[in-house]
Amino acid sequence: MNSHRSPDARGLADTLSARFGQRLRRDEPLAEHTTLRVGGPADLWLTASTLDELVEATVLAWEYQVPVFLLGSGANMLVSDRGIRGLVLQNRCQQVTFLRREDEVSDPPHVIVESGVILPSLAHRLAHQGLSGLEWAVGVPGTIGGAVVNNAGAYGSSMADCLVRAELYSPADRRREWHLVNWFEYGYRSSRLKRLGTARARGNGKHFVVLQAELALSRKSPAEIENQMAAYSARRRATQPPGASVGSMFKNPPGDYAGRLIEEAGLKGTQIGGAQISPVHANFFVNCGEAKAADFAKLIDLARQTVKARFDIELELEIERIGDWGNG
Repeated sequence: MNSHRSPDARGLADTLSARFGQRLRRDEPLAEHTTLRVGGPADLWLTASTLDELVEATVLAWEYQVPVFLLGSGANMLVSDRGIRGLVLQNRCQQVTFLRREDEVSDPPHVIVESGVILPSLAHRLAHQGLSGLEWAVGVPGTIGGAVVNNAGAYGSSMADCLVRAELYSPADRRREWHLVNWFEYGYRSSRLKRLGTARARGNGKHFVVLQAELALSRKSPAEIENQMAAYSARRRATQPPGASVGSMFKNPPGDYAGRLIEEAGLKGTQIGGAQISPVHANFFVNCGEAKAADFAKLIDLARQTVKARFDIELELEIERIGDWGNG
């Protein structure tokens, strides 16, 4: 292990290795695990396939006072070229439980979904069952856990519309606890969990891990649901660029669109290194090949500064900048 790692990280590595064997990896390149295809190494990397493993690894990292970052599909994030210090815990907890109710005609159907389930896969699985409510997620490359944190959504719908409750784990309290949807204080691409995560990054926030979520759905014919998802997919292909992308880079400001502002500022198609503001949609930044995270960071700064100077509007990131950005 490299010299920048603390003795605590070494102790955690020894414990995880004894528990999980070769499943624990060192210096795992994160570019292979993010949709943008950039990012340096994770000091420690472990994949959890059950909720018990997810909790156990999180507790161990907490005990050794080593930072832990949960990674789902690798979407909606820009990982530093220096990588991530501590433990990156890949969430592959993917059990789906359909709840059967006595009165299936009047009661809305519910499903409990573990946090590592991929959104488009779940949308299709629900469609086959004639369960509606997640059609919007067919093109959203994230997980249920990330969607709960970020209030992911598209086409006028979001997680807040179908979430009943979610189970969270707090390593500080050693508690698993369900919280109803109102607890999450959802807004546009925001939540109580997201704000707590930002506070934690500054040293004063509480740490939670999303374990699973209960969703309320409605019944429609599978054909009707599939047709709606096909329409969404066609719309996405027509308006969004293919290739390695992080999704929407900036939140839409009130009453306007980030992509329109960036295009009007004359930045559509601008490229720095291997990173480009897409000629198809200016709120999508794409990896043209061999891009570095630093290239995207420069494009982000350029877009924000130019839009601010031209329109006096502050663009707010929809993605998260993750990892060790250091100086320079």
